[in-house]
Amino acid sequence: MDFTFTEEQRAAVEAAKAVFADVAPDRVPSPALTPGAVAQDLDRPLWATLAGSDLLSLVLAEEHGGAGLDTIALCLVLREAARVLARVPLLEHCATAMALQAHGGPELTALLPDAGSGRLVLTAAAHGRTGHDPAELAVTARREEAGWVLDGLQTSVAWAHCADWIAVPAHTGEGGAVLALVARSAEGLTLAEQFSTSGERLAELTLDGVRVPASHLVEDPAAWERLRQVLATGTCALALGLGENVLDMTSRYTAKREQFGFPVATFQAVAVQAADRYIDLRAMEATLWQAAWRLDSAGEGAGGPLPVAGDVAVAKIWASEGVRRVVQTAQHLHGGFGADTDYPLHRYHAWAKQLELQLGPAAAHEEALGDLLAAHPLA
Repeated sequence: MDFTFTEEQRAAVEAAKAVFADVAPDRVPSPALTPGAVAQDLDRPLWATLAGSDLLSLVLAEEHGGAGLDTIALCLVLREAARVLARVPLLEHCATAMALQAHGGPELTALLPDAGSGRLVLTAAAHGRTGHDPAELAVTARREEAGWVLDGLQTSVAWAHCADWIAVPAHTGEGGAVLALVARSAEGLTLAEQFSTSGERLAELTLDGVRVPASHLVEDPAAWERLRQVLATGTCALALGLGENVLDMTSRYTAKREQFGFPVATFQAVAVQAADRYIDLRAMEATLWQAAWRLDSAGEGAGGPLPVAGDVAVAKIWASEGVRRVVQTAQHLHGGFGADTDYPLHRYHAWAKQLELQLGPAAAHEEALGDLLAAHPLA
């Protein structure tokens, strides 16, 4: 497999590096603070800079004011964002825009230019009622003369308090998932405050007779499936970027920290642990690009004997386990210094735990992969 990035993808990385160069992780709310002290909004100046650098429109077609790039390019930018714990809904916003662009009607695609310029903020409800059940089963959608009516509950919706539109998956009772775009100000929609492990503000969405016009609902189940897979793959990219920066921090610290007159990085036990985590990161990277490539190649005859969901499951297995191992080793090798709230490692640790929770346990993905292998036996 040739994972050489295109010139356009490399240009996106360079643009992202320039934007995030001046972003410091100490701008991130600390989980050590009380909930009342946690920031209530996204990083608006950074959001404006991303829009000005055309990174919010990266995956939009030229007709919508975008660059027409793909999931791989988005994951490359997300990787850079995670290195500095960027407090922006880059993943949710772009993944939702991609789903609307591919499956939405004229009224939905008309929103894309404003989404690409940052004037509109999009997010998605992807965790269902409890965070463990399928998100599309948490909300019901019933048809009425003027459109659709939604009822149900979605938990842990990131950036919902500051988004203009929220993509909500739902089921009709007929076996298919639909995807509705709901305005945050919609009548019947209430947002209860929640807080993530990383200290960010989340929302529990209660939908009580929320009316959605037919033009704002996509009946094609592929829309939600695509959004769900891009969100999962993008989360793997965030885990990779975070893990790489944590290992870099650990390398720098152990190179200057001395015991018995020598840098601790020269001790075999330290070197072996760091090498194991490097292997984790390379496995996370390889499986991430495989999943992103399969998503971009879907429908073009490319791929393998398994559906793309198999590649996404493998990426999630490595990302969920790998990011946890990387931050745990980093804390161990930093000693007590890693727990100092004046040092950023504790923030990365909290964000890593949140990403692990979003990805779900590796064992569940291994079971899903086993089901796919049983249904699609390898030749």
